[in-house]
Amino acid sequence: MARSHRVRDIAEQSGLSEATVDRVLHGRAGASPRAVRAVERALLDLDRQQTQLRLGARTLILDVVVQAPERFSGAVRRALEAELPAARPAVVRARFHLRQSADVHAAVEVLDGIGRRGRVSHGVLLKAPDHPEVAAAVDRLGDRGIPVVTLVTDVRGSGRAAYVGLDNAAAGATAAYLLTVALGDRPGDALVTLSRSLFFGERERVESFARMLARLAPERAVHSLTDTDGLDATLAARVGSVLADHPTITAVYSVGGGNRATVAAFDAAGRERRAFVAHDLDEDNVELLRSGALTAVLHHDLQADMRRAMAQVMRHHGLLPGAPTSVPANVEVITPYNVPARMFPR
Repeated sequence: MARSHRVRDIAEQSGLSEATVDRVLHGRAGASPRAVRAVERALLDLDRQQTQLRLGARTLILDVVVQAPERFSGAVRRALEAELPAARPAVVRARFHLRQSADVHAAVEVLDGIGRRGRVSHGVLLKAPDHPEVAAAVDRLGDRGIPVVTLVTDVRGSGRAAYVGLDNAAAGATAAYLLTVALGDRPGDALVTLSRSLFFGERERVESFARMLARLAPERAVHSLTDTDGLDATLAARVGSVLADHPTITAVYSVGGGNRATVAAFDAAGRERRAFVAHDLDEDNVELLRSGALTAVLHHDLQADMRRAMAQVMRHHGLLPGAPTSVPANVEVITPYNVPARMFPR
């Protein structure tokens, strides 16, 4: 296996021992297929992050634990890796632990794995369910001196160092306002789709949306669909079923994604979408926005989130002044007419 990195760096990146990495690199017996895959992933990560390996600076290893569809976890990876070369005053390397669906047990297992067996980790970025077992795992990392920064959605009751991400309450209220304006005097109720109610950030959005809609348009009902993991395959049939049961639905607030499937379900049912507000400026949503399928996308700058998150970890280690501080981001409303050209050129 070709490589251009030190065995020590590969071991730290993969979470394996140097002896195991050496066996894999030289094709010796005793290396499991899992170890081979871990070394391959570590080499790919180190290659992508090569420009961040500067001389004379302290190196911090950051573990990124994200439970979300690939379209979001991939965006997190790209945003963080785009920020790594500019990280100051430390060199930051990132390891990624990504999972498509929400799973409390899997999150706890990964978090506990980061803190044991002498693995080197200087901080964790975490998007995981808001659950007491996850909170306890976060606390165990804190007891080992490893700060956890929650990303996009918080884990309440935990000793996390800071929260970085969208102001979810403001986002939900904004969605209610946009749907109310788009619908005007026309009748119709709202469908709200979540990936998992276990995510505190999604619950914040939905609760704020419902409060604001009740204030702005009390005659409109809200129908919620949750535990879909935001996956198109899951949403396709379930949205169709909700539409069949509730013929008054004419608007959608998508909290958790899977918007291609939702659009397809409306089309298959021959139902009009008078307003559709979604989250996250990914490729799917930009295409749907430009085609007119989406009314607006609620966006925040993931690269700015990554920059702030790294700063909180550096503050914990005394590399930047001040204590770690939560930094909620303002919501941006993106329409078909103001899609950032630098991100999605036509």
